[in-house]
Amino acid sequence: MGFSVAGSLDSHLNNMMLRLTLRLPTISTNEPTRITRPSSFSTAHTFRSVGFKHSQKQYHKPIQTTPFASKQDLIHFHERKSPSEVREEIKRCYELINRLGRGVVYLGSSRMGPGHSHYVQAQELSKEIANLLDCTSWSGAGPGLMDAVTQGALQAGKPVGGFKIGKEAGEWAASNYHPYLPSENYLTCRFFSARKHGLVDVVVRNNPLDKTAVVALPGGIGTLDEVFEIMALIQLERIGSKLPIPFILMNYDLFYSKLLDFLDVCEEWGTVSKGEVSSLWKVCNSNSEALTYLADFYGISSGDRSNNLTKLHSTHESSSK
Repeated sequence: MGFSVAGSLDSHLNNMMLRLTLRLPTISTNEPTRITRPSSFSTAHTFRSVGFKHSQKQYHKPIQTTPFASKQDLIHFHERKSPSEVREEIKRCYELINRLGRGVVYLGSSRMGPGHSHYVQAQELSKEIANLLDCTSWSGAGPGLMDAVTQGALQAGKPVGGFKIGKEAGEWAASNYHPYLPSENYLTCRFFSARKHGLVDVVVRNNPLDKTAVVALPGGIGTLDEVFEIMALIQLERIGSKLPIPFILMNYDLFYSKLLDFLDVCEEWGTVSKGEVSSLWKVCNSNSEALTYLADFYGISSGDRSNNLTKLHSTHESSSK
């Protein structure tokens, strides 16, 4: 009896969702579904407001609904299940890395624009790290802090690469193209799995001459997803690197202080071992602290740092002329 009720409810919900998405009249589950596509669709998005009750208060959250646009969209949805297409995109990620070289990957918010203090700090940090390590700077090639590190590395006159997606968090419009990077410097990924392969592989160190790093800037859900995934790969020694990789958490204005408190609670509960998290990364509150850590990690002397700084100023002056 319980099974038939659940089955009926599930059938009803599926039928209801189908009607809402396709805006069709009631479809009988006993008849084959026939969908007739209108001759044209408006590209404008429609919005409706749904109220959520919480603590006797009502909050209204806009929900975006997009009509089914074309048969091509349906084809793209089915293509996501093709393992050969995912493999091909991962291959293209590796080809881009081989061409531009491994280096430092920056993870950070797409929402913090040029007017934010963290944008300015991130831009300066990437400029100085690119010069210190003389390496390629990598990111998600999006807006916000990803744009800041791209700008900083370009100011240093060093290579820049990126693994882009069509739409970042906080963006209303999707685009496969970067506004100013040459197309040969980035790849727009359809599959998140391929993008993550790229972001991880750029920091792999199998040669003592490789100078790479992971730099986690302030960010939200996407940033934390990438941070903890890379941290888990390092923790479990599954990242594919023969040599250790420096991992820096940039705690600008104590942005990550509550996250660090939570991880301390995890230690108290025994879900992570004592000192386990602190052994996987270096928490830095300022750019100077991060630069000192990287210089010490790679044994770069103060004299070498001064020479690199001189080169940086010369490059910046030449590019501004």
